[in-house]
Amino acid sequence: MNNKHIKNSCFPSDKDSLSIVVPLYNEEESLVQLSANIIKEVEPVFEYWEVIFVDDGSTDKSFDVIREIIKKDNRFKCIRFRRNFGKSAALNTGFSSCNGNFIATMDADLQDDPKEFKQMYEILNAGYDLVSGWKKKRYDPISKTIPSKFFNYMTSKTSGIRLHDFNCGIKMYRDVVVESLDVYGEMHRYLPALAHWNGFKVTECVVEHHKRQFGKSKFGLSRFIRGFLDLLTVTFTTRYMKRPMHFFGIWGTIFTLIGLTVFGILSIEWLLGEVALSGRPLAWASLGLVIIGIQLFSIGIIGEMIVKQNTTKNKQTYLIKETIL
Repeated sequence: MNNKHIKNSCFPSDKDSLSIVVPLYNEEESLVQLSANIIKEVEPVFEYWEVIFVDDGSTDKSFDVIREIIKKDNRFKCIRFRRNFGKSAALNTGFSSCNGNFIATMDADLQDDPKEFKQMYEILNAGYDLVSGWKKKRYDPISKTIPSKFFNYMTSKTSGIRLHDFNCGIKMYRDVVVESLDVYGEMHRYLPALAHWNGFKVTECVVEHHKRQFGKSKFGLSRFIRGFLDLLTVTFTTRYMKRPMHFFGIWGTIFTLIGLTVFGILSIEWLLGEVALSGRPLAWASLGLVIIGIQLFSIGIIGEMIVKQNTTKNKQTYLIKETIL
């Protein structure tokens, strides 16, 4: 909730306007064509629009190319990082500078097509708050597509919202959605899930995916490891932050019940004289499960005490859709 927008007076409040955030890193070859494509596709749909390039510490001539684009058309703007901070940081910074009441994102490598903004705008006007692209036909190597499918499956199961492509670069939001998001780490992958958990209506649409024309992908396999760890983080901090006992208590119960069940079976065998407990590793394992279960319960109780203390001190903030008084 750190992305408070200060609307630009050049965008009338009674007209729909679009801000396009384009994070980039070493994409000097594609930027001129990308800007021309945006002008061609966006002008017929939005009278008022802007593009915010976020140069994430590029080491090539990307910023020089952007500077020339801005000289020709002041609807293009740029924020330049001193070094590479990652896509989440770029999006968060771009979001905080947007002036439109609709906000779109896209990658700078020409694989996303700005013509999709028209159908996304129509979908939002049909009652949705966020529409995410779905690259149904992809032009990526198998080393990228297979891990991506696994990632999308796990995210769908964890988040409770069924999308085919959470990490698609091209999306469109209502400004109120962006204002509710705090993007850091690798959280840009989970923006639809975060919006869904905040009570917004999220959907997807099939978008055209183009082959990469210049350079190579800036993302390696390590991003999926970081993404998985961030999935655990966002799940806990979003769904269980105010009720930690629901998380730790469930797992504590599972571990304790398994440990007690196994230990009970072993105890019955011992009472029947079938086997001694002292020489069985399974007995020690069951005892360990019980101890772990009790520890998880303890963490959950401490977490609940901290939440209760903070709640009484600080006024709770909720996302309100509308009020009738």
